[in-house]
Amino acid sequence: MPWIVLLASAVLEAVWATALGKSAGLSAPGPAAVFLVALAASMIGLGWAVRHLPLGTAYAVWVGVGAALTVAYAMATGAEDVSAGKVVFLSGIIAAVIGLKLVAHEPREVTAPPPAAPPR
Repeated sequence: MPWIVLLASAVLEAVWATALGKSAGLSAPGPAAVFLVALAASMIGLGWAVRHLPLGTAYAVWVGVGAALTVAYAMATGAEDVSAGKVVFLSGIIAAVIGLKLVAHEPREVTAPPPAAPPR
């Protein structure tokens, strides 16, 4: 489940990044609203995922997938030129993300800190 939430959060990262680009400095209400909602949801999902996955791995996957999707969307819509180099390097990002998923790690649960000592 943490990986699914993390990937959904990465998709939302691509959504908010794209909406930010279309918001004209947050002055276009529609894209600005999409940006704010997607940003909040993406951060909430990332925050939840790092309670169950190592921070470095989760952040690398979140950034990598979000960046790759943002560029792929821009290329698909014609906002950015497609080139063999971009496709190769985006494929490298996705391969690295898959590699991080395949590397074994111990799942962990965040526990509450011990209660504070009463003041003297």
